Amino acid sequence: MDASLIKKLKDMTNAGLMDCKKALEASNENIDEAVKWLREKGISKAAKKADRIAAEGSSRVLVEGNNAVILEVNCETDFVSANEKFTSLIDRIAKAIINSDAKTVEEVLELPSEEGTVNDDIINVTATMGEKISFRRFVKMTKADNEVFGKYIHMGGKISTLVLVEGDKEEVANDVAMHLAAMNPKYISRDVVPASEIEEEAKVLKEQAINEGKAPEIAEKMVQGRINKFYKDIVITEQEFVKNPELTVGTYLKNNSCTLKDMIRFEVGEGIEKKEENFAEEVAKQING
Repeated sequence: MDASLIKKLKDMTNAGLMDCKKALEASNENIDEAVKWLREKGISKAAKKADRIAAEGSSRVLVEGNNAVILEVNCETDFVSANEKFTSLIDRIAKAIINSDAKTVEEVLELPSEEGTVNDDIINVTATMGEKISFRRFVKMTKADNEVFGKYIHMGGKISTLVLVEGDKEEVANDVAMHLAAMNPKYISRDVVPASEIEEEAKVLKEQAINEGKAPEIAEKMVQGRINKFYKDIVITEQEFVKNPELTVGTYLKNNSCTLKDMIRFEVGEGIEKKEENFAEEVAKQING
């Protein structure tokens, strides 16, 4: 068999030399059929990884004109999350989303990409990297001409934030995005905090005051002050601004004639239950295939 053909297939697919040789033998040296054979082999490999937990990975923010997207793609180890093939995959997915009208993860997976579809791209990178890779979530924002996006990416994508600010000061929007990454508030303002959440917190705070020995009527009065502190924990505009604690984020925005309209924060792996396994068991699993 022509060695240059094997090399060409390897360059095209990044598969191993022996896999390329087998693919060409199985396809009578038809390189297109060999690529298909390797893709099918990759699908088989990827399927074996489907029950693994991918809780590492990276997040990204892409801004193009009046559109922006924030997304998270997961893998199994930090080693792969820093690999150029993995980071390039995230960039390709972001590009596919921002140029589409996709509303769900399933719709994104069907979008066209260099490898056929986004799902094909993920399968191929999974086969190449040897780890389960999964596209977890995304949010796409669209802004008006009098609005700006702010973004912040922390630790190479372990945390990413995207904010939408009314006003023409991108620096202010980026500052708010940085604050969002650092402090992880849940809400933009008091009026969007669910009443049920406040009621539940008030019950807990009252019970705490009573347990401290306060009379019920005194405890009731103490709750309001503690609720205000609770708001500062969860509402971004009421928090002390990380770059200048003498101001709240709301005051910082107001001083710059800006208004925060929307915000989203992705922290890689949040909410994913990580499987705990001891090292000996993991090695045994790998040895036994």
